[in-house]
Amino acid sequence: MTSDQSHNPTISVIVPVYGCVQCLQELCKQLDEQLSVLTNRFEIILVDDRSPDDSWSMLADLQAAHPSVKGIRLSRNYGQHIAITAGLASARGDYAVVMDCDLQDPPSLIPALFSKLKEGHDFVLGKRIGRHHSSVRFFASELYFKLLSILTGEPFDGRYGTFSILSRKVIDAFLLFEEKERHYLFILRWLGFRVGTIEFVHQGRHSGQSSYSLGKLLSHALDGLLFQATVLLRWIVSLGFLFAFTGLIAAGFLAWRALFQSALPGWTSLIVVILVCTGAILVSVGVIGIYIGKIFDQAKQRPLYVIDIVRERKLPW
Repeated sequence: MTSDQSHNPTISVIVPVYGCVQCLQELCKQLDEQLSVLTNRFEIILVDDRSPDDSWSMLADLQAAHPSVKGIRLSRNYGQHIAITAGLASARGDYAVVMDCDLQDPPSLIPALFSKLKEGHDFVLGKRIGRHHSSVRFFASELYFKLLSILTGEPFDGRYGTFSILSRKVIDAFLLFEEKERHYLFILRWLGFRVGTIEFVHQGRHSGQSSYSLGKLLSHALDGLLFQATVLLRWIVSLGFLFAFTGLIAAGFLAWRALFQSALPGWTSLIVVILVCTGAILVSVGVIGIYIGKIFDQAKQRPLYVIDIVRERKLPW
């Protein structure tokens, strides 16, 4: 082991921070307690995704009470999954725990995640067996993941969240991804490493409210449906062939009626068909346009994120 490696932490904890200023003191306290059981070499990386409640102002107090805390402040709000990426890029640990800041992911489960990883898995995911969300949000989540499973042809379980532990091999592989439209779990799923699961009871929020508004949830769902796979484009092509085939059948039927019987009276059915086909064409073109727009954004090759400030303390080891 080199001298640089000997000063690396064993475990890094990545926490995207947004709208949970009242949770941070208790979060760091519980993390200190749980991580100290596993090792005295750990770091807690708080990634401030430009939180509107000015969580960054608490960092000095947090670092005074918990020397293992490191703060990263992004230049603007990039979203949860980019914030996770920024934290993983900064993590020096042999293992990394990723969790939310609202204490719905219990820090007391970290030793169990670490123990499960040591059984031979490359990463371990927490699976929620109970969830503290409204019935509307729960129903929408179930519907979204069922639709995603239908579109991609692969089963997706909505009970998995970002609460997880990764080995260094998985961290390094994750950081190879450069696309801006990213989802933490989808990338882990694509990597294909050996995965373990720990079930846990989803806790209620320590304080405050979720930062995911209805608009943000819909935008996140759209990203997941459209930009994690091109299957929807293939569905559009199939829909086009279906309309074309239906049109040929209808044309043949109308020609037969005109030759051997009387022509069908009225234009209502014709107008309905035109409206339906036009609507399908506009939706299809719109979806393709969204894909092209995202390709344009990716082609600019802008950085995934920009760091504004980094504050870290000299660790005791």
